Amino acid sequence: MNAAPPGLVIFDCDGVLVDSEAIANRVFGRMLAGQGLVLDDAQMDELFLGRTMAHCLALVVERLGGPLPDDFEAEHDRQLFDALAAELAPVPGVVQVLDGLALPYCVASNGGPDKMRFSLGRVGLLPRFEGRLFSAAHVARGKPAPDLFLHAAGRMGVAPAACVVVEDSPAGVAAGVAAGMRVLGFAARTPAVRLREVGAHRVFTSMDALPALLDERVTNAV
Repeated sequence: MNAAPPGLVIFDCDGVLVDSEAIANRVFGRMLAGQGLVLDDAQMDELFLGRTMAHCLALVVERLGGPLPDDFEAEHDRQLFDALAAELAPVPGVVQVLDGLALPYCVASNGGPDKMRFSLGRVGLLPRFEGRLFSAAHVARGKPAPDLFLHAAGRMGVAPAACVVVEDSPAGVAAGVAAGMRVLGFAARTPAVRLREVGAHRVFTSMDALPALLDERVTNAV
């Protein structure tokens, strides 16, 4: 047991702070269907949840066996931002968690900086994270590599072993574990078993449970 509280909480963005996963799946899935690749929600999550857009597009090209239109990514971004502007909301309960959180915190996302700022701004959370937003665009490798979380910890001046990661995707959980951090898996959308399989130290399904988990005094070797 370790009596010291965490030195830093690192939140993922999509699916943890903003309730964007279903919106993103709908937009991306509709565009993929237009290219002849039809996937259901479970397949979309299995293939793309928590991954960088570059990884997703490379996988799509591989499955299609040919290139996407030159304007595919730009058109995807346009449609996604329009949908987010109309529908995006905070993850239920996360505002209350942040209101009561006395620990230092930041956000680290495989999404691009513009999308992260847009999404957090749209739901009123951007001021809480200003100056503490870290994107896979800032590192050589996105999640599931540990680079992004190690970058965030370094910029925040906190040792990896003192960090707690809050993630909803297997790729994000794997990245936090590889970074030597304690990882709390948020299973509101992702099956809990998938988060446990990649090493989540605790799994929870409601943001109401997060404060108590952050208060646990445990080592990251749980």
